[in-house]
Amino acid sequence: MSHNTIAMNQRMDRFDNHASVWLFGYGSLIFKADFPYLERRPASITGWTRRFWQGSHDHRGTETAPGRVVTLVPDAGATCHGMAYLVTPEEFAHLDYREKNGYLRLATDIRFEDGGTAEGLVYIATHENAAYLGPASERDIALQIATARGPSGPNSEYLLELARALRALGKPDPHVFEIERHLEEFQRRV
Repeated sequence: MSHNTIAMNQRMDRFDNHASVWLFGYGSLIFKADFPYLERRPASITGWTRRFWQGSHDHRGTETAPGRVVTLVPDAGATCHGMAYLVTPEEFAHLDYREKNGYLRLATDIRFEDGGTAEGLVYIATHENAAYLGPASERDIALQIATARGPSGPNSEYLLELARALRALGKPDPHVFEIERHLEEFQRRV
């Protein structure tokens, strides 16, 4: 599958007739909401784990030196914490472009911090897309992140902003925090 997923996402019409839809964010959508929204609430989804396994050729890296950004991988017992945004379907065009590097819109059940639930959507980059980099040690991921840079800035900024946002939510993520620890070690050596 191509890493440009705009056309595939435009075919997902499940929520087109809704006045508003909940969108679950687990990566940069937690700390960078560059779109209008009606409401924003801490939330989680189950059955998924956040991993820095997706390549970024268009935001935090380049075609020849991709950065690493998060996607979700199936994990039956896991809960992934993040932020949910209530948006109108008109925002899908912007979101599809923003998430075009391998991410597909999928329907999901979202649980809010207050215990309420809603069906919404999430963008996930599966192992089938051309930009997928897959598993690596947290140290190796940190090393790649330390050197990657793209049109949206240094890859390290993405990692550090995500770690900061998760701390602000009070939701530790061992994978993210371990990569952050390695990155800080590399930066102290330079």
